Amino acid sequence: MKKARMEKMLELIDKYDIDTQEEMQQRLKECGFDVTQATVSRDIRELKLTKIISENGTHKYISSLGDRDKQDRLDAIFKSSIVSADYALNTVVIKCDSGMAQAACAAFDAMNYDNVLGSIAGDDTIFVLMKTEASAAKLTKILLKHIKK
Repeated sequence: MKKARMEKMLELIDKYDIDTQEEMQQRLKECGFDVTQATVSRDIRELKLTKIISENGTHKYISSLGDRDKQDRLDAIFKSSIVSADYALNTVVIKCDSGMAQAACAAFDAMNYDNVLGSIAGDDTIFVLMKTEASAAKLTKILLKHIKK
């Protein structure tokens, strides 16, 4: 049952722009799979589904395995856009080239770093709210490795 459900999830994300676990749960129920939100969440994690911004500007789940080229492009955008990174308390501030923060933030969100509560981007700055100051320090250290030389 689990294998069939997970195969159906991959099929659904290919067919629809699914952006929430609740929507995935509803689509699965329409296909005859009676699942809880917790099961959907576990399956998403196990399938390593990630969210990206679709062509029409909404979020959608993708298979990180099936969309490796897209993820590679997002990584390249992020790495080529960031100029600096620092943190204060549990907030990480990422400075980007002018006009690139929105694209870099979308790429950052698709990376699914642990302990990220949310992110917001302006023209050249991204603010990332972390759960703790320690997680902000750790993320900043990782980001500094991506800065173009």
